[in-house]
Amino acid sequence: MLAAVLWPVLAVLTLLASLEDFAEWLLSSKERARARTRARDEEERKRAIKANALDQLFDGDWTAAAGQLLLRWYGHSSHPKRLLVLTPDRVVLAAPPERVSVRQTERMVVVAEIPVSEARVEDPLLGIHRSDRLRLVFADGSWLTVITDEQRSEVHKYLALPHGARHEMIRHGGGKLHG
Repeated sequence: MLAAVLWPVLAVLTLLASLEDFAEWLLSSKERARARTRARDEEERKRAIKANALDQLFDGDWTAAAGQLLLRWYGHSSHPKRLLVLTPDRVVLAAPPERVSVRQTERMVVVAEIPVSEARVEDPLLGIHRSDRLRLVFADGSWLTVITDEQRSEVHKYLALPHGARHEMIRHGGGKLHG
């Protein structure tokens, strides 16, 4: 008699446990699907970086403008970090001093000021993939890759704006962007 009373309760508890296991399985399969999607997106991003040669420092021509800039760039400081600043009429690169110090960013010095007629900054993956890569393209067709500290730097966001909005932003005081 006791078994007849307890059987429905045990059946309900077993059913609830099975439903809980099923819900966990569904949630974990959704998480697995999200992880697969993230992994696939990351693989596509890596392929796009390689396809656009953004995995290379520069075009390889030391005699062209990009190669000459790199030679001057490292002549100022061997420290790998640079500050890239876009102004309405030029691209500015600044570098910390040769020796690394606590306040190196406060002592950055301009190592290159390039008029926009001679070089432009572009995001080859704009609208395709989020990336920490930009390209500095010179008038002679040579280029170098700039890797930013974050995937969506201020420069990336600026380059994503329509041209009219860029000029409006600069006119209203947002003219210096760095990445």
